[in-house]
Amino acid sequence: MATIDLHSHSLHSDGELSPQDLVRRAAQRGVRVLALTDHDSLAGLDAAAAEAALCGVQLIRGVELSTQWQGVNVHVLGLCLDTGSASLQSLIASQKQVRARRARAIAERLQALGFAGMYEAALARSESADSVGRLHFAQELQARGVVRTLQQAFDRYLGSGRKAAVPLDWVDMDAGLACLRDAAACTVLAHPLRYGLSRTRLTRLITDFAAAGGQALEVSTPVQAVGEWPWLQMQAQKHALLCSQGSDFHGPSSPWAELGAFVELPAHLLPREQMSIDDQAA
Repeated sequence: MATIDLHSHSLHSDGELSPQDLVRRAAQRGVRVLALTDHDSLAGLDAAAAEAALCGVQLIRGVELSTQWQGVNVHVLGLCLDTGSASLQSLIASQKQVRARRARAIAERLQALGFAGMYEAALARSESADSVGRLHFAQELQARGVVRTLQQAFDRYLGSGRKAAVPLDWVDMDAGLACLRDAAACTVLAHPLRYGLSRTRLTRLITDFAAAGGQALEVSTPVQAVGEWPWLQMQAQKHALLCSQGSDFHGPSSPWAELGAFVELPAHLLPREQMSIDDQAA
């Protein structure tokens, strides 16, 4: 079990728990440093910080920014960021508008497939109109018995190229990294092995990420085998990147990605200094 978890979500994006419940769960599981990194949202950070102070947890204020690299959706974590950054707030507002428009478009496509009232149902499962995501539609499809699992909803309807999928033009990765740098954030390429890229293209992505000012590579996650570490660590070393770790926790319904349920990386690999993480946390 890890005591430092640098990737988690609350209901302010596609997570299941409130920021307060998320922090309490982390504390109960022995996580002493937690980053809240909701997708394109800073809305839960203040509530999480207040609860963290009560629970003895060090909260890292973060975000998971949706970006594009050569036509591929790529997620970049910004950790220990300045939430008062005007450029970051502007980008987050723009990203929220994009997400809200996509939700309406997905609902229209599902309506055409015979599934009525999907937007209202997805909205009821989310915190606000600008946080409605594909997961909320997947949850509703599962609740209606259309699919057995959430993954099946993506495979049949919501995944790339499927009938209800709506492609999005997120901010370019380089521009997203520049914005996060303006907010004094430590930047991490999230779950690099989940983009379905060949090793050649993934190497190019990591190269471009580092060249654009990226600082770390997410190496240890619950769904990433320890046997995959050497290649990722080699890439990190090659490009002078630090390594990061995190559960990518979304909620109790996904027990395979539980808070702290991954192998802790050696302390010297983590971006501890960039985030003022106390050595006693490990």
